[in-house]
Amino acid sequence: MSMAAATVEQWSGKDRGDENFPVGSILISRSLRPHVHAYYAFARNADDIADSSILAAEDKIARLDVMEDVLLGRRNSGSPSAIRLRASLAETGVTARHATDLLIAFRQDALKRRYASWDELLDYCRYSAMPVGRYVLDLHGEDPATYSPSDALCASLQVLNHLQDCARDLAGLDRCYLPEDLLTLERASVEDVRLPTETPGLRRVFNVLLDQIDLLNRHAKGLPRVTRNRRLRMETGVIVGLAHRLAGRLRRGDPLASRVRLTKRDAAGSVFAALRFIA
Repeated sequence: MSMAAATVEQWSGKDRGDENFPVGSILISRSLRPHVHAYYAFARNADDIADSSILAAEDKIARLDVMEDVLLGRRNSGSPSAIRLRASLAETGVTARHATDLLIAFRQDALKRRYASWDELLDYCRYSAMPVGRYVLDLHGEDPATYSPSDALCASLQVLNHLQDCARDLAGLDRCYLPEDLLTLERASVEDVRLPTETPGLRRVFNVLLDQIDLLNRHAKGLPRVTRNRRLRMETGVIVGLAHRLAGRLRRGDPLASRVRLTKRDAAGSVFAALRFIA
């Protein structure tokens, strides 16, 4: 690919409505929503590059490097979403690190297809998910003390997504985030993920990961209580509720047989439960 191309981005067709969780929803202050959307667009385009089934690994990394160069002002063309986010960061004063950290994870996705342990997976979440929460918190001027429960929530959301998409990730990208040591311990294998339904061993793997997610969600429950901005308090309360509900659905559902999804009832229940954080 010529780096002189108008853009290195390849939009998958996904947008904010395709996500499990609200992205810059109406709960966020109207004045801040465009900045959240700019960050999301940057992340979405970079993720689409990393998840491309047709680009070679070196091409993916080259494209992600262009996005970083544009974001940091080393280039002035090649990534419209990076130009948009660069302008947003200049206006808000939020650090670019929350975006460049994402690129570390996406470069890793271009090269790495297996994860040895839970700790290795959590380290991936440090770059793939936690920067998202930290960006939103910084945008709202929240105290860095909110980072810890936010990190837990973002890691939970990331691993929940890995469980939802485990079959699709393996089939389309030969990528599996299920920790290999846990698969071995439960007498399961990566190849089991290619089956039409889960095996008993794979179900045990899912349950152990959901136990870890429950611990993360327990820590994340404190996030709305330490968030000062009332609208953001409500938003984080909704997301905490959705994470808890999705974990429950994955306990009961088989992600190999069909994608386990949240329902409108889940969304309504989470909004109702989060109303207590308005005051």
